[in-house]
Formats: sequence, C-alpha cells, structure tokens
Amino acid sequence: MTTAKLSGKTVFSGRVFDVDADQVRLPHGPTTTLHVIRHPASVVLVPLPDPDHVILVRQYRYAIDRWLWELPAGSVDPGESPDDAARRECHEEIGQRPGRLEQAAQLYPTPGYCDELMIFYRATDLYEPTEPASPDEDEDLEIHTFTLADARALVASGEAPDMKTAVGLTMA
Repeated sequence: MTTAKLSGKTVFSGRVFDVDADQVRLPHGPTTTLHVIRHPASVVLVPLPDPDHVILVRQYRYAIDRWLWELPAGSVDPGESPDDAARRECHEEIGQRPGRLEQAAQLYPTPGYCDELMIFYRATDLYEPTEPASPDEDEDLEIHTFTLADARALVASGEAPDMKTAVGLTMA
C-alpha cells in the first residue's frame, strides 16, 4: 500500500523551490499533513581533466554563511534534459565543456522532506570552447584543479563539508 494524496496546496513559491502542504493518508492508515519542498532535478559534475585530478569551485553559501569547495552543480531548467543541463553547468561553472559525460548515479539527498533528484556525472575529455563562460548572476566562483587525494582531504578537514561533493568524489 502507498501513501494517498487527498489534497494539497503550495504554501510558498520561490525562485529555487516551492513548498507544498499535502493532506495524505499514510500507508498504515492515519491522515496527516506533510510539507514537501518541490525542487527541480539537479546535476552534479565530477570534472576530471585526467584520472588523478578533479576541478572544484569555491563559492559562498549564504544559508551556512561559509565559503565552500564543491563539485560544480546546478538545477535542470524546465524543458532541458539532464545531459544538456550537465553540459551547460560545466561550461557556466568551470569554463570548459565535457567531450564525454557518463552518468554515475541518481540520488535523493533529503527524501524525508524534498523531492530533488541529484544526477551525478563524470565529465571527461574537457576542453575550452571558443565562447566564454557566463556564470549565473548570483555566483562568485573560484575554480581550482586538485589532485583527487587533496580534494578528498578537503572533505575530511571540513573545508568541503558539502554532501554532494563528498559523495561525488567517490565516483571519480
């Protein structure tokens, strides 16, 4: 038996996500209201210029008031395929395009309250295109190539405490 949605309404609509309040009947019988963050799918890139190195971006994250080293990532735009989003985000965030994209995993980071699906890609055969990159207006990115060992050490030291980065680096 699955959960049955009886009714629902959007209680918040923002630039990045919406929040729905759904009246549901749970599989074991009770009825309750659940709040769900509705977030588009996202892509997470593991850009590998060679088998021993990975490119990370450093950016400020307001929610935790910190600068973090992270794997490049972004939302899939409406009507866009995840593969196309991965190519776009790679160019926007690191200024390179992947000659090869390989989907590595599809994971839900917070399924208890959010429907976002993160699609992880290994990006290889990177090259600099003739057209310049155009990062999002709200992004201030520092780009750096690390050895895989050094990138993993950033996670272990707390300088890269981002879960998608910790998980993504296991796929390198």
